[in-house]
Amino acid sequence: MARILIEGGHPLSGEVLVGGAKNAALPIMAATILTSDTVHLSNIPRLNDVETMQKVLRALGGSSEWEDAGKLKIKCNGGIQEEAPYELVKTMRASFFVMGPLLSRLKRARVPLPGGCAIGTRPVNIHLKGFEALGAKVSIDGGFAVAVADRLIGTGIHLDFPSVGATENLMMAASLAEGSTTIENAAQEPEIIDLGNFLNSMGAKIQGTGGPTIQVEGVHSLHGGNYRVIPDRIDAGTFLVLGAVAHGPLTILNANPSHQIGVMAKLQEMGATIAVNEDRMTVECPGRLRGADVKTLPYPGFPTDMQAQFTVAMSVAQGTSLVTESVFENRFMHIAELVRMGANLNIRDRTVVVNGVEKLIGAPVSASDLRAGAAMVMAGLIAEGHTEVSNVFHIERGYENLVERLSGLGANIRRIEDSKGPTENNRR
Repeated sequence: MARILIEGGHPLSGEVLVGGAKNAALPIMAATILTSDTVHLSNIPRLNDVETMQKVLRALGGSSEWEDAGKLKIKCNGGIQEEAPYELVKTMRASFFVMGPLLSRLKRARVPLPGGCAIGTRPVNIHLKGFEALGAKVSIDGGFAVAVADRLIGTGIHLDFPSVGATENLMMAASLAEGSTTIENAAQEPEIIDLGNFLNSMGAKIQGTGGPTIQVEGVHSLHGGNYRVIPDRIDAGTFLVLGAVAHGPLTILNANPSHQIGVMAKLQEMGATIAVNEDRMTVECPGRLRGADVKTLPYPGFPTDMQAQFTVAMSVAQGTSLVTESVFENRFMHIAELVRMGANLNIRDRTVVVNGVEKLIGAPVSASDLRAGAAMVMAGLIAEGHTEVSNVFHIERGYENLVERLSGLGANIRRIEDSKGPTENNRR
C-alpha cells in the first residue's frame, strides 16, 4: 500500500498542467456503448477509475485501449452483453453509468447495485425511477438492478434531486428512445454539458445541458468519432487553493476559468489575487489569507468537491470561518486528521467552525476519500515538519501524477510503495 511523505514549508511556485476531467471521462466512456462504431477520446486522465471503466467495457464485450498519452480507442461492437460484473462495479460507483446505455441499446440491462459510499448516501433510485418513466420494467434481483423494455418511449421526467449521475444515465438512455424526453430539475455541472456535447457529436439530439431542463429527441442510431474531454475543474480548483495558501505565484495551465468562478470569487474574498488569461489562471497571496464562509450546493453553487481543500486554507487563515456541507452527510472525515495537525476545528451538525491558527504541524494522517486525501496532502505541504499520508489509492483515483506535479512546483514530496498493506478493493 502506497504512502506519500512530505516535508512541509517549502515555497511553491511555477506552472502546473491540469489534465482531463475524470468526472466527464467516465460517463463519456460509458456512452460509447450506444454505438458499434469506433470512438477516439482524447484528454483522458490515466487514473485508477478510468482503468476500472476500461475493464467494465471489456467485460461487457467491448474493447478499450490506450492509443497514446491521454488518448483512448473504444469500440463496443455487436458482442455487447447486458450484465456488468459485480467484481468491478463494487469498486467504483461510476460503473453504474453503463446501465442507461445498455438499456438504450439492448433494451435490457443487469447491473450490480453500487452499494455504500464513504462520503454519504448516493442512492440510485432516482436513476431507476427515470428508467421506469421511459417504459422499462425495473426490478432488484440478488443485488442487481435489472431493467427490461420492449422499447423506450420519450416522456417527461422530474428528478427529485438534481443528481449528476441520474441526469447523465437518463440522457444516455433517452438518446435512442422513441420520441422526445424532457428531464426537469436536471443537474447543471460542466460534466453534463460535456456528455451532451459528446452525444451530439455522435448524432444525438440534445438541448439545454447546463440548465435545469434538458430536451432529448431520440434518434435511431449513433455513430463513432473523435472527442476531447474538458479539463478537470476540481483538479484546477485544488491547485488554485494550493497556490493561495502557499502564497504562489502558481499558474494553472489547460484549465477552463469559466468553471472556476465560484472558487476564484471565494479565494479573492479571502485575499488572494488571481489573473486569468484564456486557458490559464495565476494565483498568489503574499500575506496570510482571511477567513470566509462557504456552503456547498449543487452546481452552480460552491462545489462539495472543493470543501475539504478550502477547510485546509481556512485552518491557517486569519479569523473564524464557517464551512457548511449540504450535499453529502458524511464529508467531514478529514476534520479529525486536520485537528491532529493542530487545526482548531469544531463540528456542529453539518457545519464546521474553523478558528484559524498560525501554522499546522506535520503528522501521520489518512486519506478517507479522494478530495479529503488531496486536502491532507495540501495540509502537509504548508505544515511545519514531516507529514505522512496513507490510503493514497483514494487520491490516485482523481489526481494524475500528483506527486510529480507538486515536485515540479518545489515541493519536497515523494511516494513510497510498501510491500504489504490493506487491499485497495473498496474504492468509490
